[in-house]
Amino acid sequence: MDYNNFIPSKAIPFVQFLIDEHNFTLKIVNQRQTKHGDFRQLPDGKFQITVNNNLNQHQFLLTLVHEIAHHVTHQKFGRVQPHGKEWKAIFQHLMLPFLHPEIYPKEILPYLANYLKNPKASTDADVNLSLALKGNEAAAGKYFVFDIPFGSLFTFKNIVYKRGNKRRTRYECLNIKNKKVYLFNQNVEVTLFDQEAF
Repeated sequence: MDYNNFIPSKAIPFVQFLIDEHNFTLKIVNQRQTKHGDFRQLPDGKFQITVNNNLNQHQFLLTLVHEIAHHVTHQKFGRVQPHGKEWKAIFQHLMLPFLHPEIYPKEILPYLANYLKNPKASTDADVNLSLALKGNEAAAGKYFVFDIPFGSLFTFKNIVYKRGNKRRTRYECLNIKNKKVYLFNQNVEVTLFDQEAF
């Protein structure tokens, strides 16, 4: 598997070491809506890590190390909480060689270091890190929820919402169809709805 184009070049020796050391198969797969990567034991007893192919190099590397940490935690401790204290300690340890300006730019490093103090199940839960990893830019044709004007309509997963007030870290958004209010992380990427067509 040639993953070299998916991670920063200076990270390749460290990643190759982790792959050789921990004996798993890495598969790069098409984008999944609900996750960036996963780790699993296959029916034949071997281990596989998958990472989405749409991530930029910095997101890809962080996701890959996150999943390797699951594998190492599984090897060391057996069945424990997926994102419990054992996983957190191993993830922090595995990320240390990558916390370098030649791998993660200085615009990302402070947010990454802060996130790693108490890593969550998903990097997207850390709004500042998530935005920094995306270079503070949404994908082509998309907008972050915080960029959508108050009262404007947008679509997310083919459902139309109306942007409401900001709470502490999330935005209230009204589902036009069922009239329920949902809370959106401010870094969720959405599409502006064509108001004329509504």
